[in-house]
Amino acid sequence: MTGRWKQLAWILPLNIALLVAGLGWWGNGRLRETIEGELHAQLSATLNANVTALGIWTTNQTRLATSLAEDPNVRTLASQIFQLTPAVRRDFRMQPELEQFVADLQPRLSRLGYEIAQLVNPRFVVVANSQRAQLAGNLLISDAHTNKFAELFASGQPVIITPFKPEMLEQRRSFRNAIRQQRTNDLPRTAFPTGYAGRPRRGDVTLMQVAAPVRNQDNLIVGALALIINPDKEFSRILSVARSGKSGETYAFDQTGLMISHSRFDDQLKRIGLLEPTNSSSALNLRLHDPGGNVTEGFRPADSEPASRPLIRLVADAVDGEDSVLVRPERDYRGVPVVGAACWLPQFGFGVATQIDAEEAFRPLHVLQWIFMILVLLLLLCATTLFVVANLTWRRRLNAAELKLKQLGQYTLEEKIGAGGMGVVYRARHALLRRDTAVKLLLPERADPAAIARFEREVCLTCQLTHPNTIQVFDYGHTPDGIFYYAMEFLRGLNLHDLIAQYGPLPEGRVVHILNQICDSLAEAHALGLIHRDIKPGNIFLCHRGGLPDYVKVLDFGLVRQYRTSTPAEANAGEADVIEGTPWFTPPEAIRYGAQTDPRSDLYSLGALGYYLLTGQYIFEAETIPEIHAKQLEEAPIPPTHRTGQPISSEMEALLLRCLEKDANLRPQSAGELQALLLATPAATEWTLAARREWWINHEGQPLPLAAETAAESASPLATVSIDLASRID
Repeated sequence: MTGRWKQLAWILPLNIALLVAGLGWWGNGRLRETIEGELHAQLSATLNANVTALGIWTTNQTRLATSLAEDPNVRTLASQIFQLTPAVRRDFRMQPELEQFVADLQPRLSRLGYEIAQLVNPRFVVVANSQRAQLAGNLLISDAHTNKFAELFASGQPVIITPFKPEMLEQRRSFRNAIRQQRTNDLPRTAFPTGYAGRPRRGDVTLMQVAAPVRNQDNLIVGALALIINPDKEFSRILSVARSGKSGETYAFDQTGLMISHSRFDDQLKRIGLLEPTNSSSALNLRLHDPGGNVTEGFRPADSEPASRPLIRLVADAVDGEDSVLVRPERDYRGVPVVGAACWLPQFGFGVATQIDAEEAFRPLHVLQWIFMILVLLLLLCATTLFVVANLTWRRRLNAAELKLKQLGQYTLEEKIGAGGMGVVYRARHALLRRDTAVKLLLPERADPAAIARFEREVCLTCQLTHPNTIQVFDYGHTPDGIFYYAMEFLRGLNLHDLIAQYGPLPEGRVVHILNQICDSLAEAHALGLIHRDIKPGNIFLCHRGGLPDYVKVLDFGLVRQYRTSTPAEANAGEADVIEGTPWFTPPEAIRYGAQTDPRSDLYSLGALGYYLLTGQYIFEAETIPEIHAKQLEEAPIPPTHRTGQPISSEMEALLLRCLEKDANLRPQSAGELQALLLATPAATEWTLAARREWWINHEGQPLPLAAETAAESASPLATVSIDLASRID
């Protein structure tokens, strides 16, 4: 027992590894929930802080604009300018009011941080500019801004106009041409963006506006005072203050998904091709589309047109009016997985989003995962090492036992030819008889008392069988080291599973020939009160024996039991709780209650075997063992003629389906009865001796596999096994 525990010592670190893996999985889930909760709170707080800061800033801007618009001097001058006719405004020499307007506002604007002030009348015409009086005239504001000024004139409240780009020089020239046409032909005025009247701006310039109503002495709105703001000085700076870590950023965007503030990653965006190198920043140059993959890692979108891609999740939700906090990673405009929060600010006409790369946000979780992974790998390494050491120890014991057998014994082990569920099989040669023999040894790792008892029981029961179609056992006992063995006849050929795999379904005559011989073997076993319980293709062997081709050997009586007992409990203790056998060949009564099986159960398996040989398919198709068992209990098999194109007589089909009846009383009641019915089928005499010989001549022209009770396996020559005759079981 101590040696057994030493052999299984590797199980302890394996179980600890499984425990650590389970704890790691549980801890990973709990930590992820905690981190996601903290991220939710952190992202919401960051977003709210930025929104609050923007609210304070915009309130301050509107108050300053209102204060200037309500200044008595500005108010008086503006009212006078609004009353000037277009002809007077076009001649700057006749505009003392405009000169005074420029002189009064310029120093005040510089102190307050504004670049330009303009006067806009209710017809959306810029009638005055604080930079240069001679540039005042009949300039229309941009169409994109008319709705904001219309809102101002209707409500009497100041407005904020989000960042925009002024027209470039070429558009300025077009405007000048249009003005000349106006002066000569009195054509409609050409629209021109507010904030650009006065001088052409070169480069990538971004502007904002804050406008307040101008009232006359009767407190009626006669126009608006528009102040031009450089958003880089305050607007973008406010959004860049609350950056977290190395990848956190906050940005603003308009309703089309266009970024209206600066990205933290402008340099990176230029390197990866999402931003033109000629653009000084991402503001008003970058559309927040999902590229479909991580562009920073070399991904390139399949489509060359960014406009066809959807907006990133944060922006899309906000534009739809849905404030969201995403703690499960989503791709951003670089394709990098991020977590973030976003909202739409209808009072300002733009949205704000804050985000941080998921890799940085979940770094504590990744560290914990690596720690647990390393622990599990170390424990698995420890378990593997102990397993290898234990097996090497047992292998040395087995080799030592084989060496002793070679020195002492009757059998010389020449090569390993197979391995079954309980033992390993060697081709051996008897020292005196000089004949090939198959020797089966119980594997050391399976040498527990129950396995040894079952192994001995298999040998004892098989030794009672002497029919030529049953595998013959010559000898059995223990090696000096206590390894149980038995010696049996050595066979050359192939089992039915390999036969079907190589040659496909068999003709009916050959199937009758094979089933007839199996019936002969089972008839002897049943007469002795034994049932095989594991009739299947792998346990039926075909060989060319004693001049008789296509000779059947029934193998592996590992599940054999005595059925002539007084009570089910005496059959085999604990057997009723275990379903033994191969699922596709297990009869319904063995699934319900194993101790109720009898010879008719073997006939059910024989019918399933015949079905398999004729069609090349199992009686039921299923993916799991419970599904197969359920069909064995409830479903009738499809007739074999419906599953193969080769001819099957109606008598043979009816006989197989009778063997597969759920009720054992409806099946043939003995192997002898089934044999008689088989021999009465039309094809019973078709597989003649000449046909058998011809088939085996063709088959033996190919390399033949070595076989005993299982499929052959390649193995290097092994030592000789000797038999401890004194410990032979009686």
